Amino acid sequence: MSQVLIRLPEVQRRTGYSKAWIYRLISQNHFPSSVKIGSRSVAFVESEIDEWISQRIEERDALISTKPQL
Repeated sequence: MSQVLIRLPEVQRRTGYSKAWIYRLISQNHFPSSVKIGSRSVAFVESEIDEWISQRIEERDALISTKPQL
């Protein structure tokens, strides 16, 4: 299985979150952790980020489907 790593700017682009907010979510165990790829660099597993985004969409859809219709 091929695992693709993406860098922080791409994660920020996909989520719309700032660097500080991403690291805050990581510290609260609410976002996928980064992978150390060098002495001073990290990346994120693309499939984990995609799954995290999908979960947010599923949560939204679940809320919408439980709202009473007017």
